[in-house]
Amino acid sequence: MSVEDRRIGLEQEFFLVDELGVISHCGDEYLQRCQEVAVAEGRNPQHFAPEWVKSMVEINTPPAYSVTELATEYLGNLKVALKVAKEMSLRLYPLSTYPLHVMPTIRNKLWYHVQVRTIGFDRFMHAARCTGTHIHLDLPAGIIDRRVGVSYNSTPQAREELLNIYNLATALDPSLIVLSRACPFYEGRVMKFAAHTVRYRGSDVFGWEGVYTHLQSVGGLQPYAADIEELVELQFARYYSWLAAMDRAGVERHLFKEAGGNLLKAAWNRVRLNGIGTVEMRGTDSNYPQVILAIATLLYHAAHRVRTEHLTVKPTEGLRIFELNGNILAVPDFYYLDGDLLYAAVTEGVQSAEVVAYLDSILDFALQEGGEGSHYLKTLRSALGEYQTTEAEILQDFFPTTEEISQEDGLRLVRQCCDKLEQQVAFLEQSHLEMLAE
Repeated sequence: MSVEDRRIGLEQEFFLVDELGVISHCGDEYLQRCQEVAVAEGRNPQHFAPEWVKSMVEINTPPAYSVTELATEYLGNLKVALKVAKEMSLRLYPLSTYPLHVMPTIRNKLWYHVQVRTIGFDRFMHAARCTGTHIHLDLPAGIIDRRVGVSYNSTPQAREELLNIYNLATALDPSLIVLSRACPFYEGRVMKFAAHTVRYRGSDVFGWEGVYTHLQSVGGLQPYAADIEELVELQFARYYSWLAAMDRAGVERHLFKEAGGNLLKAAWNRVRLNGIGTVEMRGTDSNYPQVILAIATLLYHAAHRVRTEHLTVKPTEGLRIFELNGNILAVPDFYYLDGDLLYAAVTEGVQSAEVVAYLDSILDFALQEGGEGSHYLKTLRSALGEYQTTEAEILQDFFPTTEEISQEDGLRLVRQCCDKLEQQVAFLEQSHLEMLAE
């Protein structure tokens, strides 16, 4: 397969709520009906999948060869999901955190029990209160080996592409935090930072209490890799870090293997190698379709340019932005990327001049005038230097006088977000069909 034909796919998690906006635990019944309707409409029922708690569902797409194809599949599956929700007097809440308190119902599966016991129940509950969107960038066929990370039989060209896409995805991670910031409320309180990133990823350095605060090798952002050997070493180091965490928690190692675990599945990192043959980017908040498609477009074009122009992604000490010099794409070094830039992205966001300069440089690199899917990016760059986020829009309408949001306002916010999701799907599908007809 030519680099011109590399694909992109996505998985998005949603909260399931009732018509009042209250969390619903009817995920099993809902997904069964979604799969029935999908089959009846000629869609793949596996694109409607369960999450580890019954109040969350996942809707994903097949691999797509273009942004246009991705949008067609994504919107089509969302249309099925919304149709079934209406039929069952349920709704899909699309944002990264539910604004009020959540008491989840956990699925009784060994895979989840191993994680809960290893991480700790209270800490792992943050994962039940956050939803994300995972975007997959295609790699050369056969390059990923679940046993050793990278196939011994892969060609030098395939390895070079893998290394550059992995490093590119790493350099892009803070941009996903900033552009996808969605709900400013968590467990009934106003958050002054990107809640999903803090409560899921966590950080010992910055004092962020999250799922992987003390296991950054497993759930944080891993460093750039200088070569394929170093990339493989990162996979094994993370794997043994997870096994050591199991040992400390008194969880028998054989349970991980019995649950389906392997070298690559001991990874909940922001950027990871996926056994299906992709680099998976896991740092995007769940958000409205317009935002998700815009971010997917950005990532698709950035990766496409690196591949087709045979660029080398090079972390550069002291650099704060993306800079293209000949066939070298220089990006911020990891110390800055996972330090000051991460902190600014999570706290100040688009109010930070450093963050805006970084975002501008990414868009300048990735976007070609009139390129496919460029219309999706209007939400990200409607006014230069003034990136608008879903989080900022919500705070304009729901800014409580105290640090807490009331039950009434929280439910009103949920219903309003559900309304906007449904409106966007209808609007985007119609405009997408009109564009295809031109």
